[in-house]
Amino acid sequence: MEYHNLAQGTFLARPNRFIAHVETAEGVQICHVKNTGRCRELLVPGCTVYLEESDNPARKTRFDLVAVKKECPKGALLINMDAQAPNKVFGAWAQTNLRPDLTLLRPETKFGHSRFDFYWESTSGRGFVEVKGVTLEENGVARFPDAPTERGVKHIEELIEAKKAGYEAAVCFIVQMEGMRWVEPNDVTHPAFGAALRRAAKSGVEVMALECAVTPSTLNVVRPLPVRL
Repeated sequence: MEYHNLAQGTFLARPNRFIAHVETAEGVQICHVKNTGRCRELLVPGCTVYLEESDNPARKTRFDLVAVKKECPKGALLINMDAQAPNKVFGAWAQTNLRPDLTLLRPETKFGHSRFDFYWESTSGRGFVEVKGVTLEENGVARFPDAPTERGVKHIEELIEAKKAGYEAAVCFIVQMEGMRWVEPNDVTHPAFGAALRRAAKSGVEVMALECAVTPSTLNVVRPLPVRL
């Protein structure tokens, strides 16, 4: 996927989860944060961020905050933190890579008490995929979640039920940064999510991860990553 009309800035503060104050060449901007997660390890005062200017003059905020540079021991790591991006990236990737005989790929499809990100059909099967964006990095390892997510646990449990009902089922982690060694559940932050993910894998739910190349203006899948449970 691609962003347009980008500006670079310096992150100053985040008064609430929707808004950030960013210093740009044109002065301090009040920006919409396209990720309602905590992102405390990313949005550190003084860090470099990238903003996309909206073409909607009626908006209250002129810019969206879409990417951030995280300073790491081995150098700066550029991370896309747009929470809407993983589904778009997965959808584009899945059209040609999910199944060679794919006949249908439909977003936002309900099953049981959940609405999964994608439902697909092929000449040989059908199934659901739940997509999770990953922005947390620790020592070259990508971890999910960065905060407790009861909704995420519910999705995993519903995937198990979908598998029992005869569908194929998968959870796909879209890693919004490059150079990771593997993906793993963040058991320290939310052990229940890790436990649910392991139950799902034992039940036949596919657990997969795709790493993305990130520039300030683009986000594209480059390779599968191993998942360690």
